[in-house]
Amino acid sequence: MKVLVFGNSGSGKSTYARALAAREGLVHLDLDSIVWEPGKIAVQRSAESVIADLQSFMDSHPTWVIEGCYGELIQAAAVHCTLLVFLNPGIEACLANNVRRPWEPQKYSSRKQQDAMLTNLQEWVAGYYDRDDAWSYRAHREIFDAFTGPRIEHREREAGAYAI
Repeated sequence: MKVLVFGNSGSGKSTYARALAAREGLVHLDLDSIVWEPGKIAVQRSAESVIADLQSFMDSHPTWVIEGCYGELIQAAAVHCTLLVFLNPGIEACLANNVRRPWEPQKYSSRKQQDAMLTNLQEWVAGYYDRDDAWSYRAHREIFDAFTGPRIEHREREAGAYAI
């Protein structure tokens, strides 16, 4: 089983992916862990390094669950997945989930530092349906609609309430 989970920030991707990984014994990759420079906030690694790390992860594990919002990486991994899962619960659910998000020590050195980024994150999340970038609803919808293999779209649910 190779599952690719994607959607807006706050849609429940990490919660869903961790639960699925635990239940099925899958190796889990949060794309944030390869996209951003370690120990730095909002500093992206080179595209070449990120793609190389993604490919290495997929080549190294016979089964996995990968999750993230990065359209270009979702497209790259989609050709290898056996199930595509689009979490699309709506803006209100994503915004509420971000407020309840536990501290992510792998991304921020303190809860205070994470909380300081919340306003920027919420503004970015609120623009999901209006933006026209690779991390937008438009890009995610195109990826989902073009995928010819098994796929699931979950809508109007809070994180943790999706059927896995």
